[in-house]
Amino acid sequence: MDKIMTTPEPTAERIKEYFKEGKRFDERGGLLDFRKIIIEKNVSKKAEGSVRVKIGNTEVLVGVKLDVSAPYPDSLNKGNLMVTAEMLPLSSPRFESGPPGFDAIELGRVTDRGIRESGFIDLEKLCIKEGEKVWTVFIDIYSINDDGNLMDASTIGAIAALKMAKIPKYDEEKGKVLFGELSDENVPLTNHLPIAISVHKIGNSLIVDPTREEEELSECRVTLTNYGGIISSLQKSNSRALEIHEMKRIFEISEEVSKKILKEIESRLK
Repeated sequence: MDKIMTTPEPTAERIKEYFKEGKRFDERGGLLDFRKIIIEKNVSKKAEGSVRVKIGNTEVLVGVKLDVSAPYPDSLNKGNLMVTAEMLPLSSPRFESGPPGFDAIELGRVTDRGIRESGFIDLEKLCIKEGEKVWTVFIDIYSINDDGNLMDASTIGAIAALKMAKIPKYDEEKGKVLFGELSDENVPLTNHLPIAISVHKIGNSLIVDPTREEEELSECRVTLTNYGGIISSLQKSNSRALEIHEMKRIFEISEEVSKKILKEIESRLK
C-alpha cells in the first residue's frame, strides 16, 4: 500500500521562528499581508443586502435587513442600528449551540461600534417621522468556517452588505413595510468608509489576518476601525500588555493595511 504523505502542522515554536524572519507558513509575502479576499454578492433573497466573504478559508455570511420601528429615546430624529453575530457550530468545534458566547457578543459590538462611530450610515436620513417612526438597520453575521480572523471578515462583510442594501418600499397610509419590494433608494451612507484591521501580538511580532493556528498563539489583539486615517473605534482583547512603541506601530499598521483592504473591497463591489 502506498504511503500517504501529509504536511505536519506547524508548531508554536516554528511559527514564531518564521515570524522572526518575516515569513508565514501559508507562503504569504509578509506579516502584514492578508490572504485572498473573495466577496460574493446577493447571496440571500430575503435580505435587503447580503454577501458571502472569504478570507483564505475563513468564511462568513452577512445580511442587512430593514424594518420600521420607534426611534431610541436619545435620538428621536435618527434611525436605529443593531448588529448581531452568531458563531455557528459548523464553523468550528470551539462554538456550541445556545445563547451567544463572549466571542459572538464581542464581534457584534466591535462591528457595531466601528460602523456607528465612523458615521458610515447617515442615521438622520433614516428618520420617517421624528419621535415616532424610523428605519432600523439590522446587520446579521453568521460564521461558516473559522480559519482565523473572523473579526475582520465580519466587518468587511458588514460594510459590503451595507453598500449594496436598498430600502424596502413603505406604505405610509397603511403603516406597513412591503417586504420583497425594494425602492430605488439605497441605505444612506456617507463617504466615511470604515475598515477594521485586527493586529495580533505573537512573541515579539505584530501580524495581521492570522490563520487559526496563528490566532491560537495570539497574546494580544487590537482591532482598530479606521477611515481616512481617523480611528473611530478601538478594542483590545487578551491580557498581554503592550509597550508604547508597540501601540504606536499598531496604529501605523492599521492605517497602512486598511488602505490596501479598502481598494480590494471597492474593486470587488464594482
